[in-house]
Amino acid sequence: MRDVLGQVLDLLTDQPVALARIVDRTGASPRDTGAAMAVGTDGRIIGSLSGGCVESAVLTTAAQVLLDGRSSLERFAAADELAVGLPCGGEIEVFVERLDHTDLPRLRELAAALTSYRPVAYATTLESTPDRKLLYPGHSAPWRELDQDAAALLAAGHSGLIGAQDCTPVAATRPRTFVQVFRSPARMILAGANDYTRALTVAAAQLGYHVTVVDARETFTTPARFPAADAVVVDWPHRYLEAEQRAGRVDERTVVCVLTHDPKFDVPMLVSALRQPSIGFLGALGSRKAHTDRTRRLREAGLSASEIARVHSPLGLDLGAHTPEETAISILAQILAERGKSSARALSALTGPIHAR
Repeated sequence: MRDVLGQVLDLLTDQPVALARIVDRTGASPRDTGAAMAVGTDGRIIGSLSGGCVESAVLTTAAQVLLDGRSSLERFAAADELAVGLPCGGEIEVFVERLDHTDLPRLRELAAALTSYRPVAYATTLESTPDRKLLYPGHSAPWRELDQDAAALLAAGHSGLIGAQDCTPVAATRPRTFVQVFRSPARMILAGANDYTRALTVAAAQLGYHVTVVDARETFTTPARFPAADAVVVDWPHRYLEAEQRAGRVDERTVVCVLTHDPKFDVPMLVSALRQPSIGFLGALGSRKAHTDRTRRLREAGLSASEIARVHSPLGLDLGAHTPEETAISILAQILAERGKSSARALSALTGPIHAR
């Protein structure tokens, strides 16, 4: 929903919108829970739920929801020759609701929270006339006897369904509800202002990372050289990282890549990063010769072999990359593989589901 919210707000200023979201998923599916598609009364379509597998059916439902205002809940299973469905074999449950100008204040508040990177949950009951609520950490006021369950999902950082899962009397007070949790984007901190860094900022931004470029050399470290970066900081990389850690802006999702090729920058940065166990991925670009020299310097700085082993170096996968742009793909492929605990082998050489739960 994050990717369509801005356009939905624009549409709602002059027309109602049907918002369709995946609220549950079983097995393989093209998109994850929370993926959204919006349809305006003028026929405009924003976003996608499945890359084309079920969109035609959802468009028909959206037209009816816009007409009568009653929300709809549909489940799409594996496709066959006669029915609309998912060729990947999974199942998704799609909730379609009607939004109008009265929803603008709540959605604008949600957009403001996302812009400021505040954790927030958007809870929607799956009723014919849904009830909606925004929840923030530490501010879960009583709501439909669901506030504690919703707060637990928000704390865990996971979207999901809560409330009654059937037609028991409990459903009247605790209706089945989808809680979509939004966390701040994962961070990527890139030490070094060079062509490889510029290529990596572009590719990483497309994956949703909040990218910071940091280098002590003011001449090279300018926003004009790194237009895709969210922040460009002139400072010693290790000093910046330590300040971010003290401020609580480094966590297990943070990626740190050292791309400086200069011991006076990269060794202090790696020492600082290795002393912060919360960092999710730590890599250093360079040749095998540079890695050997860097390892020696890290040992001289007092780091153990097990600590040094946390550094992914030489950084990247063996893709035959040469240009900065190719190298950026190689680096991001390794980060994705590590994040998903995947093999990084060709899918054709593997068996089993492509999309592991």
